Amino acid sequence: MSPTETVFLTAEWRDLVMLNYEVDPRLLDKYVPFGTALDSFLGKTYISLVGFRFCRTKLFGSLSIALHSDFDEVNLRFYVRRKEGDEYRRGVVFIAEIVPKQAIAVTARLVYGENYVCLPMKHQICMDGSKRKVEYQWQVKNKWCQLTAQAIGAPALPREGSLEQFITEHYWGYSTQRSGGSLEYHVSHVPWQVWGSTAAGFDGDASGLYGVELGRVLQSRPSSAFIADGSLITVFKGRKLP
Repeated sequence: MSPTETVFLTAEWRDLVMLNYEVDPRLLDKYVPFGTALDSFLGKTYISLVGFRFCRTKLFGSLSIALHSDFDEVNLRFYVRRKEGDEYRRGVVFIAEIVPKQAIAVTARLVYGENYVCLPMKHQICMDGSKRKVEYQWQVKNKWCQLTAQAIGAPALPREGSLEQFITEHYWGYSTQRSGGSLEYHVSHVPWQVWGSTAAGFDGDASGLYGVELGRVLQSRPSSAFIADGSLITVFKGRKLP
């Protein structure tokens, strides 16, 4: 953490389900924020459909908001990089983010310019010995979409140079601003342990939120899937790129 960074919020991100799909990079060109470039893993471009729990959320690191501290989120994201001096910053861009609280969606749109929507949501987490199943659902026009992953065994830190490490270790966020340009913000957390998934997938119609082409991608089998344990996270105030 730089001494010049200002904390916007702290929280715990827990029970992350991450479905990862290889895509044609041309599908993402229109979403790439100013000042960034698409990031890739071994020459392949990925999007990730991610569901997780926000827990113990506090604004500015200390201010709890009644009835808004614990909630679910599902987002569709892809990966970019940006050079800052001698540093290459690896970041995430969100195509759309779903939460069940209207106030959270409005705040995120105003502060970061992110494409948040508010929809009914629910989750289920089942643990039976070494078996684990995590499921997130959200309702669109009276129909439920579902994101699910199952795993068995103990979690472990991702292997150095693995796709799991690439997906989980992007510590910057970027968003295109309606007024022009883009915003950069830092997200800090320790490396997460992951369970390799034995079964995972998405069920539902995602074209209304993500467009027909990306919705079609999500109907296919993920290139990879895993569950991450999560951790305490800190999101810092963003800055507009020059």
